[in-house]
Amino acid sequence: MRSFRAYILIFLLIPFSIFAEDGSKLWLRFPNVKNGISADKIISKGKNPTLEIAKKELINYWQGQTVELRTEKSLKNLKDGYTIKSNSEKIIISAAKENGLLYGVYHILRLQQTKCDVNNLNITEKPSYDIRILNHWDNLDGSIERGYAGKSLWKWEDLPNKISPRYEEYARANASIGINSVVLNNVNASPNMLRTDYLQKVKVLADLFRPYGIKVYLSVNFSSPKVIGGVENSDPLNKNVQQWWKTKASEIYKLIPDFGGFLVKANSEGQPGPQDYGRTHADGANLMADVLKPYGGIVMWRAFVYSPSKEDRAKQAHLEFVPLDGKFRDNVIIQIKNGPVDFQPREAFNPLFGALKKTPEMVEFQITQEYLGFSNHLVYLAPLFKETLKSDTYSYGKGFYDCKNYGRNIKTIKNHRNFRSCEYRRR
Repeated sequence: MRSFRAYILIFLLIPFSIFAEDGSKLWLRFPNVKNGISADKIISKGKNPTLEIAKKELINYWQGQTVELRTEKSLKNLKDGYTIKSNSEKIIISAAKENGLLYGVYHILRLQQTKCDVNNLNITEKPSYDIRILNHWDNLDGSIERGYAGKSLWKWEDLPNKISPRYEEYARANASIGINSVVLNNVNASPNMLRTDYLQKVKVLADLFRPYGIKVYLSVNFSSPKVIGGVENSDPLNKNVQQWWKTKASEIYKLIPDFGGFLVKANSEGQPGPQDYGRTHADGANLMADVLKPYGGIVMWRAFVYSPSKEDRAKQAHLEFVPLDGKFRDNVIIQIKNGPVDFQPREAFNPLFGALKKTPEMVEFQITQEYLGFSNHLVYLAPLFKETLKSDTYSYGKGFYDCKNYGRNIKTIKNHRNFRSCEYRRR
Protein backbone atom coordinates (compact mmCIF):
# COMPACT_ATOMS: atom_id res chain seq x y z
CA MET A 1 0.00 0.00 0.00
CA ARG A 2 2.87 2.34 0.87
CA SER A 3 4.47 1.70 -2.54
CA PHE A 4 1.21 2.49 -4.25
CA ARG A 5 0.97 5.82 -2.36
CA ALA A 6 4.53 6.64 -3.29
CA TYR A 7 3.79 6.05 -6.96
CA ILE A 8 0.72 8.26 -6.74
CA LEU A 9 2.77 11.03 -5.09
CA ILE A 10 5.46 10.84 -7.77
CA PHE A 11 2.80 10.91 -10.48
CA LEU A 12 1.25 14.05 -8.97
CA LEU A 13 4.62 15.81 -8.67
CA ILE A 14 5.68 15.24 -12.29
CA PRO A 15 3.50 18.06 -13.74
CA PHE A 16 4.95 20.54 -11.22
CA SER A 17 8.52 19.63 -12.14
CA ILE A 18 7.73 20.14 -15.82
CA PHE A 19 5.97 23.46 -15.18
CA ALA A 20 8.93 24.73 -13.17
CA GLU A 21 10.94 25.39 -16.36
CA ASP A 22 9.19 28.32 -18.01
CA GLY A 23 12.06 29.43 -20.24
CA SER A 24 12.48 32.77 -18.51
CA LYS A 25 16.12 32.12 -17.67
CA LEU A 26 16.89 31.79 -21.37
CA TRP A 27 20.49 30.61 -21.82
CA LEU A 28 21.47 31.88 -18.36
CA ARG A 29 20.53 28.63 -16.63
CA PHE A 30 23.41 28.64 -14.20
CA PRO A 31 22.91 26.50 -11.11
CA ASN A 32 22.78 28.58 -7.95
CA VAL A 33 25.97 27.70 -6.13
CA LYS A 34 25.49 27.59 -2.35
CA ASN A 35 29.16 27.02 -1.80
CA GLY A 36 30.36 29.09 -4.72
CA ILE A 37 33.22 31.53 -4.80
CA SER A 38 33.31 33.78 -1.77
CA ALA A 39 33.51 37.54 -2.06
CA ASP A 40 37.09 37.57 -0.74
CA LYS A 41 38.18 35.49 -3.74
CA ILE A 42 37.06 38.23 -6.13
CA ILE A 43 39.79 40.83 -6.52
CA SER A 44 38.83 44.26 -7.86
CA LYS A 45 39.46 47.93 -7.20
CA GLY A 46 36.92 50.68 -6.95
CA LYS A 47 33.14 50.67 -6.84
CA ASN A 48 30.90 50.94 -9.83
CA PRO A 49 27.35 49.62 -10.47
CA THR A 50 28.54 47.55 -13.45
CA LEU A 51 31.45 46.14 -11.49
CA GLU A 52 29.10 45.22 -8.64
CA ILE A 53 26.90 43.28 -11.07
CA ALA A 54 29.94 41.41 -12.36
CA LYS A 55 30.96 40.49 -8.80
CA LYS A 56 27.41 39.42 -7.94
CA GLU A 57 27.31 37.09 -10.96
CA LEU A 58 30.55 35.47 -9.79
CA ILE A 59 29.40 35.09 -6.19
CA ASN A 60 26.13 33.50 -7.28
CA TYR A 61 27.35 31.20 -10.04
CA TRP A 62 31.14 30.82 -10.31
CA GLN A 63 32.54 27.53 -9.01
CA GLY A 64 36.18 27.86 -9.97
CA GLN A 65 39.35 29.61 -8.91
CA THR A 66 39.93 33.16 -7.71
CA VAL A 67 38.91 35.85 -10.22
CA GLU A 68 40.61 39.21 -10.53
CA LEU A 69 38.81 42.02 -12.38
CA ARG A 70 41.21 44.66 -13.70
CA THR A 71 40.39 47.96 -15.36
CA GLU A 72 43.32 48.86 -17.62
CA LYS A 73 43.10 52.01 -19.73
CA SER A 74 45.91 50.65 -21.91
CA LEU A 75 43.36 48.23 -23.39
CA LYS A 76 41.23 51.02 -24.88
CA ASN A 77 42.01 49.67 -28.36
CA LEU A 78 39.71 46.76 -27.43
CA LYS A 79 36.83 49.25 -27.01
CA ASP A 80 34.44 47.42 -24.67
CA GLY A 81 36.24 44.12 -25.23
CA TYR A 82 38.40 42.25 -22.74
CA THR A 83 41.19 39.74 -22.17
CA ILE A 84 41.04 36.59 -20.06
CA LYS A 85 44.17 34.86 -18.80
CA SER A 86 44.21 32.00 -16.32
CA ASN A 87 46.02 29.20 -14.56
CA SER A 88 44.74 26.67 -12.07
CA GLU A 89 44.85 29.21 -9.23
CA LYS A 90 43.51 32.39 -10.76
CA ILE A 91 41.64 33.97 -13.66
CA ILE A 92 42.42 37.57 -14.61
CA ILE A 93 39.82 39.47 -16.64
CA SER A 94 41.08 42.83 -17.94
CA ALA A 95 39.26 45.57 -19.84
CA ALA A 96 39.40 49.30 -20.45
CA LYS A 97 35.78 49.67 -19.37
CA GLU A 98 33.65 48.08 -16.68
CA ASN A 99 31.28 46.90 -19.41
CA GLY A 100 34.13 44.79 -20.76
CA LEU A 101 34.67 43.23 -17.33
CA LEU A 102 31.00 42.26 -17.17
CA TYR A 103 31.20 40.71 -20.66
CA GLY A 104 34.29 38.82 -19.54
CA VAL A 105 32.48 37.44 -16.50
CA TYR A 106 29.66 36.15 -18.68
CA HIS A 107 32.31 34.60 -20.93
CA ILE A 108 33.85 32.49 -18.15
CA LEU A 109 30.40 31.54 -16.84
CA ARG A 110 29.58 30.32 -20.34
CA LEU A 111 32.79 28.29 -20.40
CA GLN A 112 31.90 26.78 -17.04
CA GLN A 113 28.37 25.99 -18.19
CA THR A 114 29.68 24.21 -21.30
CA LYS A 115 32.26 22.20 -19.29
CA CYS A 116 35.30 23.82 -20.88
CA ASP A 117 38.77 23.84 -19.35
CA VAL A 118 39.32 27.23 -17.69
CA ASN A 119 42.82 26.63 -16.33
CA ASN A 120 44.86 27.72 -19.36
CA LEU A 121 42.92 30.56 -20.94
CA ASN A 122 44.49 33.21 -23.15
CA ILE A 123 41.54 35.01 -24.75
CA THR A 124 41.23 38.44 -26.36
CA GLU A 125 37.80 39.68 -27.44
CA LYS A 126 37.23 42.88 -29.39
CA PRO A 127 33.75 43.68 -30.72
CA SER A 128 33.48 43.92 -34.50
CA TYR A 129 30.62 46.42 -34.20
CA ASP A 130 30.43 49.48 -31.97
CA ILE A 131 26.66 49.52 -31.65
CA ARG A 132 24.90 46.17 -31.20
CA ILE A 133 21.26 47.05 -31.05
CA LEU A 134 17.79 45.56 -30.77
CA ASN A 135 14.92 47.49 -32.36
CA HIS A 136 11.60 46.68 -30.72
CA TRP A 137 8.40 47.15 -32.69
CA ASP A 138 6.39 47.72 -29.53
CA ASN A 139 3.51 50.20 -29.47
CA LEU A 140 2.45 52.39 -26.56
CA ASP A 141 -0.83 50.48 -26.18
CA GLY A 142 1.05 47.25 -25.46
CA SER A 143 0.56 45.70 -28.88
CA ILE A 144 3.47 44.66 -31.09
CA GLU A 145 3.60 45.03 -34.85
CA ARG A 146 4.50 41.63 -36.28
CA GLY A 147 4.31 40.32 -32.73
CA TYR A 148 3.33 36.68 -32.49
CA ALA A 149 3.74 35.84 -28.81
CA GLY A 150 1.95 38.14 -26.47
CA LYS A 151 1.99 41.74 -25.37
CA SER A 152 4.88 44.16 -25.04
CA LEU A 153 7.41 43.79 -22.25
CA TRP A 154 7.11 47.51 -21.52
CA LYS A 155 4.19 48.36 -19.23
CA TRP A 156 3.88 52.03 -20.08
CA GLU A 157 0.70 52.41 -18.03
CA ASP A 158 2.59 51.30 -14.89
CA LEU A 159 5.77 53.32 -15.43
CA PRO A 160 7.41 55.27 -13.90
CA ASN A 161 6.00 54.24 -10.51
CA LYS A 162 5.73 50.46 -10.90
CA ILE A 163 8.83 48.68 -12.20
CA SER A 164 8.64 45.09 -13.41
CA PRO A 165 11.55 42.83 -12.35
CA ARG A 166 11.58 41.58 -15.94
CA TYR A 167 13.20 44.84 -17.09
CA GLU A 168 16.42 44.01 -15.27
CA GLU A 169 16.20 40.38 -16.42
CA TYR A 170 16.00 41.71 -19.97
CA ALA A 171 19.06 43.92 -19.46
CA ARG A 172 21.03 41.04 -17.95
CA ALA A 173 20.23 38.72 -20.84
CA ASN A 174 21.28 41.33 -23.41
CA ALA A 175 24.52 42.15 -21.60
CA SER A 176 25.40 38.46 -21.46
CA ILE A 177 25.61 38.36 -25.27
CA GLY A 178 27.05 41.83 -25.80
CA ILE A 179 23.93 43.77 -26.81
CA ASN A 180 24.63 47.37 -25.78
CA SER A 181 21.70 49.36 -27.21
CA VAL A 182 17.93 49.15 -27.52
CA VAL A 183 15.24 51.06 -29.40
CA LEU A 184 12.17 50.78 -27.18
CA ASN A 185 9.37 51.48 -29.62
CA ASN A 186 7.99 50.79 -33.08
CA VAL A 187 9.44 52.65 -36.08
CA ASN A 188 5.84 53.42 -37.01
CA ALA A 189 6.14 55.72 -34.03
CA SER A 190 3.50 57.58 -32.10
CA PRO A 191 4.36 61.28 -31.59
CA ASN A 192 3.34 60.75 -27.96
CA MET A 193 6.62 58.94 -27.37
CA LEU A 194 8.27 62.35 -27.06
CA ARG A 195 5.79 63.77 -24.57
CA THR A 196 7.33 64.68 -21.22
CA ASP A 197 5.30 62.09 -19.31
CA TYR A 198 6.58 59.30 -21.57
CA LEU A 199 10.15 60.56 -21.38
CA GLN A 200 9.90 60.23 -17.60
CA LYS A 201 8.96 56.58 -18.13
CA VAL A 202 11.86 56.09 -20.56
CA LYS A 203 14.24 57.53 -17.96
CA VAL A 204 13.34 54.73 -15.54
CA LEU A 205 14.25 52.09 -18.12
CA ALA A 206 17.46 53.90 -19.08
CA ASP A 207 18.50 54.02 -15.42
CA LEU A 208 17.87 50.27 -15.05
CA PHE A 209 19.74 49.38 -18.25
CA ARG A 210 22.77 51.64 -17.71
CA PRO A 211 24.67 49.39 -15.26
CA TYR A 212 24.40 46.60 -17.84
CA GLY A 213 26.07 48.80 -20.46
CA ILE A 214 22.87 49.38 -22.48
CA LYS A 215 21.91 52.73 -24.02
CA VAL A 216 18.33 53.64 -24.83
CA TYR A 217 17.20 55.00 -28.22
CA LEU A 218 13.74 56.05 -29.39
CA SER A 219 11.89 55.80 -32.68
CA VAL A 220 10.40 59.20 -33.44
CA ASN A 221 7.59 60.41 -35.66
CA PHE A 222 8.76 63.09 -38.09
CA SER A 223 5.55 65.10 -37.59
CA SER A 224 6.02 65.39 -33.82
CA PRO A 225 6.63 69.18 -33.87
CA LYS A 226 3.24 69.76 -35.46
CA VAL A 227 1.28 67.01 -33.70
CA ILE A 228 2.42 67.49 -30.10
CA GLY A 229 4.43 70.71 -30.31
CA GLY A 230 1.89 73.05 -31.81
CA VAL A 231 4.26 74.16 -34.58
CA GLU A 232 2.58 75.11 -37.87
CA ASN A 233 4.28 72.23 -39.74
CA SER A 234 7.24 69.86 -39.51
CA ASP A 235 9.30 71.21 -42.42
CA PRO A 236 12.97 70.53 -41.56
CA LEU A 237 14.00 73.93 -42.95
CA ASN A 238 11.47 75.77 -40.78
CA LYS A 239 13.32 77.63 -37.99
CA ASN A 240 10.49 76.96 -35.54
CA VAL A 241 10.69 73.24 -36.28
CA GLN A 242 14.46 73.27 -35.79
CA GLN A 243 14.04 75.05 -32.46
CA TRP A 244 11.40 72.53 -31.34
CA TRP A 245 13.75 69.59 -31.96
CA LYS A 246 16.60 71.45 -30.24
CA THR A 247 14.47 72.06 -27.16
CA LYS A 248 13.23 68.47 -27.12
CA ALA A 249 16.79 67.10 -27.37
CA SER A 250 17.82 69.27 -24.42
CA GLU A 251 14.89 67.94 -22.39
CA ILE A 252 15.78 64.33 -23.18
CA TYR A 253 19.46 64.66 -22.27
CA LYS A 254 18.66 66.36 -18.97
CA LEU A 255 16.68 63.25 -18.07
CA ILE A 256 18.96 60.68 -19.77
CA PRO A 257 22.54 61.98 -20.14
CA ASP A 258 23.67 58.92 -22.13
CA PHE A 259 20.64 58.80 -24.44
CA GLY A 260 21.69 57.15 -27.71
CA GLY A 261 19.62 59.00 -30.29
CA PHE A 262 16.73 58.62 -32.74
CA LEU A 263 15.60 55.95 -35.17
CA VAL A 264 13.46 57.36 -37.98
CA LYS A 265 11.15 55.82 -40.55
CA ALA A 266 10.19 58.62 -42.95
CA ASN A 267 8.18 58.79 -46.18
CA SER A 268 7.56 55.06 -46.24
CA GLU A 269 4.28 53.18 -46.02
CA GLY A 270 2.41 56.37 -45.28
CA GLN A 271 4.69 57.66 -42.53
CA PRO A 272 5.40 61.42 -42.57
CA GLY A 273 8.79 62.73 -43.62
CA PRO A 274 10.74 65.58 -45.20
CA GLN A 275 9.47 64.77 -48.69
CA ASP A 276 6.04 66.00 -47.55
CA TYR A 277 7.58 69.48 -47.76
CA GLY A 278 9.65 68.98 -50.90
CA ARG A 279 12.79 68.23 -48.87
CA THR A 280 15.16 65.27 -49.03
CA HIS A 281 16.01 62.48 -46.62
CA ALA A 282 19.29 64.29 -45.98
CA ASP A 283 17.43 67.46 -44.98
CA GLY A 284 15.34 65.55 -42.47
CA ALA A 285 18.15 63.44 -41.05
CA ASN A 286 20.57 66.36 -40.77
CA LEU A 287 18.03 68.41 -38.82
CA MET A 288 17.93 65.76 -36.11
CA ALA A 289 21.66 65.06 -36.33
CA ASP A 290 22.45 68.71 -35.62
CA VAL A 291 20.38 68.83 -32.42
CA LEU A 292 21.80 65.52 -31.15
CA LYS A 293 25.47 66.09 -31.97
CA PRO A 294 26.33 68.33 -28.96
CA TYR A 295 25.34 65.41 -26.73
CA GLY A 296 27.03 62.66 -28.74
CA GLY A 297 23.75 61.30 -30.11
CA ILE A 298 23.20 59.67 -33.50
CA VAL A 299 20.39 59.38 -36.02
CA MET A 300 19.58 56.00 -37.56
CA TRP A 301 17.65 56.88 -40.72
CA ARG A 302 15.92 53.89 -42.31
CA ALA A 303 16.44 53.23 -46.01
CA PHE A 304 13.32 51.07 -46.15
CA VAL A 305 11.28 53.49 -48.23
CA TYR A 306 8.59 52.77 -50.73
CA SER A 307 5.34 54.28 -51.84
CA PRO A 308 3.02 53.66 -54.80
CA SER A 309 4.92 54.57 -57.95
CA LYS A 310 5.77 53.25 -61.40
CA GLU A 311 9.20 52.20 -60.18
CA ASP A 312 9.95 48.68 -59.02
CA ARG A 313 9.64 48.62 -55.24
CA ALA A 314 13.01 46.88 -54.93
CA LYS A 315 14.68 49.89 -56.62
CA GLN A 316 13.16 52.72 -54.62
CA ALA A 317 15.68 52.87 -51.78
CA HIS A 318 18.53 52.83 -54.27
CA LEU A 319 16.94 55.59 -56.34
CA GLU A 320 16.31 57.82 -53.32
CA PHE A 321 19.53 57.38 -51.34
CA VAL A 322 22.37 56.99 -53.85
CA PRO A 323 22.00 60.61 -55.11
CA LEU A 324 22.32 61.72 -51.46
CA ASP A 325 25.54 59.79 -50.77
CA GLY A 326 27.93 62.04 -48.86
CA LYS A 327 25.26 64.64 -48.00
CA PHE A 328 24.41 63.31 -44.54
CA ARG A 329 26.01 64.56 -41.31
CA ASP A 330 28.69 62.31 -39.84
CA ASN A 331 26.41 61.24 -36.96
CA VAL A 332 23.74 59.94 -39.36
CA ILE A 333 23.75 56.23 -40.15
CA ILE A 334 21.61 54.81 -42.94
CA GLN A 335 19.89 51.68 -41.66
CA ILE A 336 19.45 49.20 -44.50
CA LYS A 337 17.44 45.98 -44.52
CA ASN A 338 19.39 42.89 -45.55
CA GLY A 339 17.39 42.66 -48.78
CA PRO A 340 15.88 45.27 -51.12
CA VAL A 341 12.24 44.20 -50.72
CA ASP A 342 11.07 43.40 -47.20
CA PHE A 343 12.59 40.51 -45.22
CA GLN A 344 11.59 37.89 -47.77
CA PRO A 345 12.52 34.22 -47.15
CA ARG A 346 14.86 34.47 -50.14
CA GLU A 347 16.14 37.68 -51.69
CA ALA A 348 19.46 39.12 -52.80
CA PHE A 349 21.44 41.41 -50.50
CA ASN A 350 20.52 45.08 -50.66
CA PRO A 351 22.48 46.87 -53.43
CA LEU A 352 22.82 49.95 -51.22
CA PHE A 353 25.59 48.15 -49.34
CA GLY A 354 27.86 48.54 -52.33
CA ALA A 355 26.45 51.78 -53.68
CA LEU A 356 26.79 54.10 -50.68
CA LYS A 357 30.51 54.85 -50.39
CA LYS A 358 30.54 58.13 -48.44
CA THR A 359 27.78 57.49 -45.91
CA PRO A 360 27.86 55.39 -42.71
CA GLU A 361 25.61 52.33 -42.97
CA MET A 362 24.14 49.70 -40.71
CA VAL A 363 22.48 46.43 -41.60
CA GLU A 364 19.02 45.54 -40.31
CA PHE A 365 18.07 41.91 -39.76
CA GLN A 366 14.71 40.59 -38.64
CA ILE A 367 14.55 37.97 -35.89
CA THR A 368 10.84 37.48 -35.94
CA GLN A 369 9.42 35.05 -38.50
CA GLU A 370 7.20 37.43 -40.45
CA TYR A 371 7.44 35.56 -43.76
CA LEU A 372 8.84 32.35 -42.32
CA GLY A 373 5.87 30.77 -40.60
CA PHE A 374 4.92 33.46 -38.06
CA SER A 375 4.70 31.58 -34.74
CA ASN A 376 3.97 28.20 -36.33
CA HIS A 377 7.39 27.06 -37.48
CA LEU A 378 10.87 26.72 -36.03
CA VAL A 379 13.37 28.48 -38.30
CA TYR A 380 17.13 28.94 -37.90
CA LEU A 381 17.91 32.37 -39.32
CA ALA A 382 21.70 32.54 -38.94
CA PRO A 383 22.47 31.20 -42.46
CA LEU A 384 20.36 34.00 -43.96
CA PHE A 385 22.30 36.60 -41.95
CA LYS A 386 25.64 35.03 -42.85
CA GLU A 387 24.77 34.96 -46.56
CA THR A 388 24.13 38.71 -46.49
CA LEU A 389 27.31 39.52 -44.58
CA LYS A 390 29.46 37.38 -46.88
CA SER A 391 28.03 38.64 -50.17
CA ASP A 392 30.55 40.35 -52.45
CA THR A 393 29.31 43.80 -53.50
CA TYR A 394 32.15 44.35 -56.03
CA SER A 395 31.85 48.06 -55.15
CA TYR A 396 35.64 48.43 -55.29
CA GLY A 397 36.29 45.29 -57.28
CA LYS A 398 36.26 41.68 -56.16
CA GLY A 399 36.47 40.96 -52.45
CA PHE A 400 34.48 43.87 -50.98
CA TYR A 401 31.96 42.10 -48.79
CA ASP A 402 28.89 43.46 -47.06
CA CYS A 403 30.46 42.80 -43.67
CA LYS A 404 33.33 45.18 -44.54
CA ASN A 405 31.14 47.95 -45.85
CA TYR A 406 29.61 49.51 -42.74
CA GLY A 407 30.97 53.01 -42.51
CA ARG A 408 31.14 53.07 -38.70
CA ASN A 409 31.35 49.36 -37.94
CA ILE A 410 27.78 49.19 -36.71
CA LYS A 411 25.20 46.46 -36.79
CA THR A 412 21.53 46.41 -35.82
CA ILE A 413 19.07 43.61 -35.37
CA LYS A 414 15.39 44.51 -35.63
CA ASN A 415 13.18 42.84 -33.06
CA HIS A 416 9.55 43.13 -34.18
CA ARG A 417 8.39 41.25 -31.15
CA ASN A 418 9.25 41.62 -27.52
CA PHE A 419 11.82 40.00 -25.30
CA ARG A 420 9.86 36.90 -24.43
CA SER A 421 8.76 36.30 -27.99
CA CYS A 422 11.89 36.73 -30.09
CA GLU A 423 14.10 33.74 -30.63
CA TYR A 424 15.05 33.82 -26.94
CA ARG A 425 11.76 32.61 -25.61
CA ARG A 426 8.42 31.39 -26.88
CA ARG A 427 5.08 31.44 -25.11
